[in-house]
Amino acid sequence: MTDQDDTHKAGAEDSHDVKLTPFTVFRYVASIGMLIFSIIIVGALMFTGNTRVAKDAHPWVALIVCILAIVWLSMIEGQQASLVGLPPVDPDLYKDTHPLTYKNAALAFKGDNLDRYLMGRQFMVLLVVFVINQCSSPLDPSVDVLGLPDGVKFVFLDIGLAMIVFTCILGQLTTQVNASHMMIDYVNNYFALFTLYTAMAVEFSGIMHSSYLIQNILSAISGKPIISNEPPRTGFTFAFFWGRVLMSLAILGFCLAVTIVALLNGDTSVAVKYPGIPPGLALVLLFVFMAIVGMLEGMQIAFFAVAKLPASERGTSFFGRKTCDLLFKGNGQNLPGFMIGRQLTVVCSFFLVGSFTSLTIEPGTGNNIFGVSDGAQAFLNYGFQGAVITTILASISWQLAASAFPIAFLNNPVTYVLLVVALFLEFTGLCSGAWVLARLQKSICKFQYDEVYIGTPEERTDKEMTAAQDVGHLTGGGFAGHLAGSHDALDGPIKSKDAIDAAA
Repeated sequence: MTDQDDTHKAGAEDSHDVKLTPFTVFRYVASIGMLIFSIIIVGALMFTGNTRVAKDAHPWVALIVCILAIVWLSMIEGQQASLVGLPPVDPDLYKDTHPLTYKNAALAFKGDNLDRYLMGRQFMVLLVVFVINQCSSPLDPSVDVLGLPDGVKFVFLDIGLAMIVFTCILGQLTTQVNASHMMIDYVNNYFALFTLYTAMAVEFSGIMHSSYLIQNILSAISGKPIISNEPPRTGFTFAFFWGRVLMSLAILGFCLAVTIVALLNGDTSVAVKYPGIPPGLALVLLFVFMAIVGMLEGMQIAFFAVAKLPASERGTSFFGRKTCDLLFKGNGQNLPGFMIGRQLTVVCSFFLVGSFTSLTIEPGTGNNIFGVSDGAQAFLNYGFQGAVITTILASISWQLAASAFPIAFLNNPVTYVLLVVALFLEFTGLCSGAWVLARLQKSICKFQYDEVYIGTPEERTDKEMTAAQDVGHLTGGGFAGHLAGSHDALDGPIKSKDAIDAAA
């Protein structure tokens, strides 16, 4: 390593390190303690045979599948942070030192592939979270777990706080903290390449293609053209694309029909977990939770879209101005604080939606929904149709709407309420342990900050080492990413709002 590399490494460590205070240390310790307790209680639940996978297969199968799902989710989330942040960087800078990162970039940054990847990975996130839910969510809330009081079981297992904590910390925030600043190292492996190909295959399957119809409708309404790096579709390509859109609409319609009929008949997990909720209210609550997910997905798009606007243009109503004043006040730490609180709220909503869409119809009893086969009924019981509904109607659609109408999102009073809730959840420090685990992962995997390899964005600009690629017009759910080698507010308080503008 050269003297210049040593200087970059030392400077990177200093600029990214979080300054420890007694309150920060307390939040770290409390969060790690909460994580350990959550893992223990969920593991104990699995070995009572009281989760769907543990019941249908074996407790060890539930445990192993849950671990694998968390590991894959961490790659899905971390890879997004890497691939969204790397396009401005000339791939030749890391072609020789990180050949697998170069392969990821070569595929992801070709044409509109980054948009395709983001579409596919969004469904993968929902699918993996639903798998975790089936592995670790209780079927019968009355079953004893470690002799814990009913109130503790209700909060940590029935509502799902335990699943939320370990999913957010282990499967999302830890990997995002590292991947947002160590993009080049993070995807320099075959696991990342496999995940990229899988996401591309999911998008190619057409399951999510009805989202493109929504994109075209919103483009026509807003007057904003759809940006593409590929020529217009013609002939077979045109027919194949719109054929998949029609197929996706049919799949979405079937998933909605199954879910609505099952809810009204009381044939979902929510009727078992929360028997006091009548079927009609359960249906209303499903769409309420989906709307909350949609608002939070759209808010992150709207917030990043207006981050570079002058303060006078960020909000045009009373609530729009209050939202922007709160979001960008002081040294700007509320923007990343919202992203963390948002993650907790979204994952909580995902698990709740999973309860509303998981069916409890016993195959072979003659009560199969719509008369489907026993095998199809067994599959529907896992609730994966909820992943399709949530991805299209509660995630991607709202992201597209926020991209087309960001100011309208800011002016919505619900936006301000959800921002306050998200900031409160971040303040509680439930997921502060992610920073501890991120440092541990960095040490074990020997990750280096991006500027060690490629310098900061300013240095690359001075040396004319940036790539002139315009890729990735759909930001996708989850973490939005940063410029490779930049310093941002996820590391702690920053000096000014201008620093957010430079990092966003």
